Amino acid sequence: MFEKVKDLLVEQMSLDPDAITMEAELVNDLGLNSLEMADMVVICEDKFDITFDEQDLPGLMTIGDIVNYIENKIGE
Repeated sequence: MFEKVKDLLVEQMSLDPDAITMEAELVNDLGLNSLEMADMVVICEDKFDITFDEQDLPGLMTIGDIVNYIENKIGE
């Protein structure tokens, strides 16, 4: 799942693939702003056919958080 998320972010958001690790923080390490974060959520929802719960979004701080969230949603 990590590789799928990484490829998606590189392709859709033009992020540096070397900067995308499970520990990379979306804001501090990758420099995403709130609009880019919203775009990322929509991209992931479309790609993985899931819905992010709005109350969960503040807890998604790293790529690992996103990957784990998607894996949990797919498993539901």
